Amino acid sequence: MSLYGVMRTGVSGMNAQSNKLSTVSDNIANVNTTGYKRASTEFSSLILKSGSGNYDSGAVETTVRYAISDAGNYQFTTSATDLAVQGNGFFVVQDANGNSFLTRAGAFVPDNTGNLVNTAGFQLMGYNIANGATPTVAANGFGGLQVINVNQLALQAAPSTKATVAANLDPSATAIAGPAGPGSYTSKTSMVTYDNIGNAVTLDVYASKTGANTWDVEVYNGATALTTSGPTTTFTFDVTAVGKGALAVASPKALSVAIPGGSATFNIDLAAMTQVASAFDFKATVDGNAPSAVEKVNIDDKGVVTAVLKNGTELPSFQIALATVPSPDHLTPEVGNVYSPNLDSGNVQVGLAGQGGLGTIKSGALEDSNVDLADELTSMIEAQRGFTANSKSFQTGADLLDVVVNLKR
Repeated sequence: MSLYGVMRTGVSGMNAQSNKLSTVSDNIANVNTTGYKRASTEFSSLILKSGSGNYDSGAVETTVRYAISDAGNYQFTTSATDLAVQGNGFFVVQDANGNSFLTRAGAFVPDNTGNLVNTAGFQLMGYNIANGATPTVAANGFGGLQVINVNQLALQAAPSTKATVAANLDPSATAIAGPAGPGSYTSKTSMVTYDNIGNAVTLDVYASKTGANTWDVEVYNGATALTTSGPTTTFTFDVTAVGKGALAVASPKALSVAIPGGSATFNIDLAAMTQVASAFDFKATVDGNAPSAVEKVNIDDKGVVTAVLKNGTELPSFQIALATVPSPDHLTPEVGNVYSPNLDSGNVQVGLAGQGGLGTIKSGALEDSNVDLADELTSMIEAQRGFTANSKSFQTGADLLDVVVNLKR
């Protein structure tokens, strides 16, 4: 047995307890930090080989572990851009230099340019789905991601390109005299569309019964008939027991017209149109919008960011990306409560909320720190007592060494 070894073992123990006290202090300091994941110090022994008649004291080493995969409790807020991941996954964020990281800290707010940033200044990343675009996900990387900006669609007009119609034509209706241009017609309705710069353009739809179960549908802008593309504007209905008033198999199912000053291929989907013994009815869902400022932002559980304009138009603009790694607890913590992948954690896998094992996104909620304050205070006492006990073993070894030195006297 070496007295120097006893002293070195005591120093090793004090260092280990200091490491534990450091992680405890960090955890307590971040007990209210959104999305923070607690650190813990694990101990392992270093034993020196000894003979049968003597014992050489070894040491203790520490390993810091992070409970990154343990979710914290959720608290609800009144901000739609406060986000929490329910289940597996991390938000993908970017710093000012364009470096990508993972985080569970979802307290995002728009900055002065409309970019969503969290309290540490990291920008939220997602896929641009404006104008019906489909996100192209690079499953093993951050390719295709953009900074989510909630103001970029403000004061931008979108021309109307399509309308989906649910209508019924009354088979017992009679023709009535119409204005100049259309002449007589059986039923009429109107749709509001938008041209290229956001002006509202009213399209009048005239339906004229031309024969048994046969109707002619024409579209006008005022007294001007709009040019239609397609073989015919004549629609026929199947009133047999099979068709029950739906469009006949051979009948066209849509009309395409050119909006004055707008889309040259405005498609009117009439596949759901019927002719049954009921009054005339016509309901249309038309895309496009007039220019308007963004009033608020809605985010659904799939991470679709929808800008709600002051005129009531809802424009899906981005879809938030989620990412994960095979071993989340081995991610490398970085400044700002973010994480970066490494060899131990495995490669990043990027996807969309609710797909491929990833969780969903909760708007108006934040994930609390997963630190348990009572456990940390208990660990603090343990570290304090352990440090004191190791200092006593060091002091005892020093006292014994002093006795050996005094044997010479």
